[in-house]
Amino acid sequence: MSEPQELPELSNIEKEVYSWQTTVEGFGEKGQRKLKNASVMISRIGGLGGLVAYELAAAGVGRLILAHGGDLKPSDLNRQLLMKSEALGSSRINCAVERLKELNPRLEITPIPENVTESNVSELVAEADVVVDCAPLFEERYLMNREAFKQDKPLVECSMFELEAHITSFKPGSTGCLQCLYPEKPDYWQRRFPVFGAVSGMVGCLGAMEVIKIIAGLGVPLFGRLLTCDLKSMKFHQVHLHPSPDCPVCRNSE
Repeated sequence: MSEPQELPELSNIEKEVYSWQTTVEGFGEKGQRKLKNASVMISRIGGLGGLVAYELAAAGVGRLILAHGGDLKPSDLNRQLLMKSEALGSSRINCAVERLKELNPRLEITPIPENVTESNVSELVAEADVVVDCAPLFEERYLMNREAFKQDKPLVECSMFELEAHITSFKPGSTGCLQCLYPEKPDYWQRRFPVFGAVSGMVGCLGAMEVIKIIAGLGVPLFGRLLTCDLKSMKFHQVHLHPSPDCPVCRNSE
């Protein structure tokens, strides 16, 4: 990310709230001011995206743009930690906003009570500095990927299935993209899939840390690398992702 010319100052309460993380080497108060200045768009705020949003709210990101449609169902409650049982039948996005504001009343939230579609993806991505894709459907994931590369926005991709979690980050002009990794939707992919909340929560926390690193210029983000976490065996490994020369999305972005 390019560094803005001016960063907002931290209030006294912000300095106190974030005092434990501003002592992290390489982050400091300047990193905190970068977070405060940043806008992050998250596609879906369920079991995975909800944890990304919660950790970013706790870390002090200035603005979250959240897109998620539909009402809360009982089957959501094993993993969607921004929700609560008394909100069953009501809007997921409204419940998420309430919980996030309880944690961080200084947070600016733009709630979008619908999923990412062809008609809204361009506007949503345009408002963000970093895009986080936590959608379960490849149709949404492909849209986010295409638009992030079109608008030159870093994209963090998070997903999970059973006891396995995946996370990677893409940087237009420097790495391949989701379409390189999955030229077509895998035949095995299904809308309803087995998952523990602890798995989606873990990869959500990793996704939030990726966003923080990208915004603050901290450490080494996963650009062009896929981290796979097998929680059944507790084996973690990385593979390098190579751009596809025939990719219709990113082949002309380098």
